[in-house]
Amino acid sequence: MKISVAEIESASTAALTAHGAGDFQAREVARAVARAESLGNVICGLYYLESYCAQLATGRVNGTVEPVVSQPRGGAVLSDARFGFSQPAFIRALPLAIKAARENGVATLGVAHAHTCTSVGFFTEQIAAAGLIGIGMTNASPVVAPPLGDAAVIGTNPIAMTVPGDDGPRMHFDFSTSAVALGKITMAKAAGEKIPLGWAVDAQGVPTTDPDAALKGALVSAGGYKGWGLGLMVELLAAGMTGSVNSLDVKGLKLPDGPPHGLGQFYILMDPATYGDDFGARFERVAEAVAQQDSARIPGAKRQVMDVIDVPDALWHLVQSLARA
Repeated sequence: MKISVAEIESASTAALTAHGAGDFQAREVARAVARAESLGNVICGLYYLESYCAQLATGRVNGTVEPVVSQPRGGAVLSDARFGFSQPAFIRALPLAIKAARENGVATLGVAHAHTCTSVGFFTEQIAAAGLIGIGMTNASPVVAPPLGDAAVIGTNPIAMTVPGDDGPRMHFDFSTSAVALGKITMAKAAGEKIPLGWAVDAQGVPTTDPDAALKGALVSAGGYKGWGLGLMVELLAAGMTGSVNSLDVKGLKLPDGPPHGLGQFYILMDPATYGDDFGARFERVAEAVAQQDSARIPGAKRQVMDVIDVPDALWHLVQSLARA
């Protein structure tokens, strides 16, 4: 079915409120769902909506709680999600964090005790829309084993960065520090497909192409030790700096029952003009060198935002049924 992004956002809002979310909270989460679908990021879009609704119903996520925003230091803002959704917690704190970044040149925004935020890039885009460079990261449930290990210790622990431009982001990337997002493994299993070698190991630490064995084992880091180091960096900043739980202490993100996620997100907001007017010129120097090479591109430079999405029939029927609950 061809469904407009506006319809996706409206139906998602209805589904979330039908399962117990407040109006404000539902709108913010639905906005993230719709944005993911508009960019072709199906894993962070409607694919997650049923889980949100199920966890609202069981109380694993609090859909009505109001986040508490504080400013412990001049350049540091903290939003306590209080075991609610991350999107409302972020947006409540964003104006204060932007103000702090403009005053100090740089500021950090921590989101504590939150439900999974899915796409970190959704948040760094909003930072860039204010003319600031945004870097963001989050921890997640434990699915990634250390190199040569056989037991998961950290999450996919993604990182995103968005660089502002005159008419949209100059650069944007959003990727997990694991070799692949966990959702691609579960989708491969559902489709009865094998996964590429190098994505995961089985319970004995042996590389596997079987998605079921991978789900019983662990993912591996992108780039081996390099990706592992980045994943650990995310873990320490997202969990440690915000006082949120370690990945080790989070049950599966989509399980309907269990304790709240309690995850952390950590954002850095930077004014590109802090040290002078050279940032734009230095960026363009690199962009021009990339543009001279056929098929090469700056990350995010050619993103296509869609207004109408091809949604599988079964998925859209599910969304509609959730909205009628």
